[in-house]
Amino acid sequence: MKTHGDSGWEAYPSYLEVVVPRVLRFLQARNLTITFFIVGQDAALQKNHDLLKAIADAGHEIGNHSFHHEPWMHLYSLEQVETELARAEDHIENATGQRPRGFRAPGYSLSRMMLSVLARKGYLYDASTFPSLLAPLARSYYFTTAKFNAEQRHQRAMLGGTLRDGLRPIKPYRWQMETTTVIEIPVTTMPLLRTPIHVTYLFGLACLSREVAHSYFKAALKLCRLTGTAPSLLLHPTDFLGSDDVSELSFIPGMSLPSEEKLEFVSLVLRRLSDQFTILRIQQHASRLSQLPAVEPNFP
Repeated sequence: MKTHGDSGWEAYPSYLEVVVPRVLRFLQARNLTITFFIVGQDAALQKNHDLLKAIADAGHEIGNHSFHHEPWMHLYSLEQVETELARAEDHIENATGQRPRGFRAPGYSLSRMMLSVLARKGYLYDASTFPSLLAPLARSYYFTTAKFNAEQRHQRAMLGGTLRDGLRPIKPYRWQMETTTVIEIPVTTMPLLRTPIHVTYLFGLACLSREVAHSYFKAALKLCRLTGTAPSLLLHPTDFLGSDDVSELSFIPGMSLPSEEKLEFVSLVLRRLSDQFTILRIQQHASRLSQLPAVEPNFP
């Protein structure tokens, strides 16, 4: 809501009480453990501790998704980046018992400075790049659905990434800095075409045609196998929520659908994925990688 410029976010309205038990039941029924990137502000609220602890207790990996979840972290000063990460780490560990070793920036907002801080703090991996050529177009559409002033537009000018980001590698690599490296696990996009394949995007297609959405995802998995790309599939909490659960997030693709239909859709997507790939937590995946190409962290 804050990113979209909607009022009411200051009260920190939450759907965690609905979505966390639902997702945990969903994953347990399929014998899956995955990675949850948690926002520090959520972990700082005592009312959320039992819910977030339940995620870790179920065997899932806990990652850092920043403290404030502002997709303009690339504009932060060094002191702001260090404080943002440290506050999130402390509150996430306090709530879940896990100290994050992986980071995903809100809105794919990444900078060389952020990578340097992650390396200095001993993070194993970053998972913030989104190599999609559609990101600038999606951002333009997003801007038409919100009312931003000049400052807000400046803050969100790189939301979702730039064309340069869209040309970054799709497969994992290492960010090569002065004396250290950080493994990058990109959010996978369609090999060759570089169009999104994450579940929220699939819901956008499904609103037009469910058959097209499933055929598109099947094609993406086929291209992943042909190119030797191990897909890192992004899920958002709203992929498990429907119009019967929350009305304030109607601007997000798929939120016009009832939750039962969405759960059925996500179930089929994950079944297709698990039929062709072994599903791992991201830290497991990163720990198994070796001889990765080194990439210079060039950012505007």
